[in-house]
Amino acid sequence: MRGPRRFPTRAPTRPSEHSAARTRDDVSTIPLSYRPPYDWAAMLGWLAPRSTPGVEAVADGSYRRSVRLGEHRGTVAVRADLDAPALQVELSPSLAPAREPLVARIRQLLDLDADPEIVRRHFARDPWIGPLVERRLGLRVPGAMDGFELAVRAVLGQQVSVRGASTLAGRLAALLGEPLPPDVLAEGVAWLPVTPARLAEAREATVAGIGIPLARARTLVALAQAVAGGGLDLAPGAQVERTRFALMELPGVGDWTAEYVLMRAVRWPDAFPAGDLGLRKAAGGIGAPELRRRAEAWRPWRSYAAAHLWRSLADPAGPA
Repeated sequence: MRGPRRFPTRAPTRPSEHSAARTRDDVSTIPLSYRPPYDWAAMLGWLAPRSTPGVEAVADGSYRRSVRLGEHRGTVAVRADLDAPALQVELSPSLAPAREPLVARIRQLLDLDADPEIVRRHFARDPWIGPLVERRLGLRVPGAMDGFELAVRAVLGQQVSVRGASTLAGRLAALLGEPLPPDVLAEGVAWLPVTPARLAEAREATVAGIGIPLARARTLVALAQAVAGGGLDLAPGAQVERTRFALMELPGVGDWTAEYVLMRAVRWPDAFPAGDLGLRKAAGGIGAPELRRRAEAWRPWRSYAAAHLWRSLADPAGPA
């Protein structure tokens, strides 16, 4: 039996990503290549309003955040390379021993291994998505640095605005996150993300104190317990149906949350949260069942269709 499809990649040869790394006393810089075009401005435009205050920051054309990988803690900053089809990643010296897994996570977050030509060809004859893809060939599907962190953000985003969800995520980080060591602080970054173990042990009433209903706090604690206990795998490439089932078993998790997490955390390229209000608006205001029916033609890359529909809402030209 064939396995599930992954994001459309033709893995470029990247021999220089480690050999070309530059090191100063206070920072290491690593170039991360991609297949052009790459719409860095659009990626920042997606990440900025969804960044967790104190954990992530977007400013001056760069994305910064705190990182915890095993026993290693530090910060990274990503910005465009103006002279090559690459992004430049700066990491604090404390993260040098974790450089390889860190680079893998950043590539997942920023969808750097995608082949835009595969996406273009797939949608070339689609009268709806095809023009959107042609307009923005470099658009990618944002992923996640950590699946649990993304799932928490998705739960906090239920029935609230993007800005409101980010505010709540910042409050949760301040409540249960670990402060960054003083020697690795970066502008706008002060906290490490909340761990599954820490949230799993929290009282629901304490979590609700950030300004969410008790039922949503219960969902967050249940999510943390499932991940901490090993019953829920949110890593890229996790088995889709098993992960969907485990997510939907959690109290307060429905189809939208499950599909969104499968898209961004598990990196399933055929995820499609048809009930999303933004997608329905971009599709002319049709209902979720009709949008889901139309999206069948976009398999197996429905995540890219979703990304282009979302982006069309912010495009001055509007939906195609």
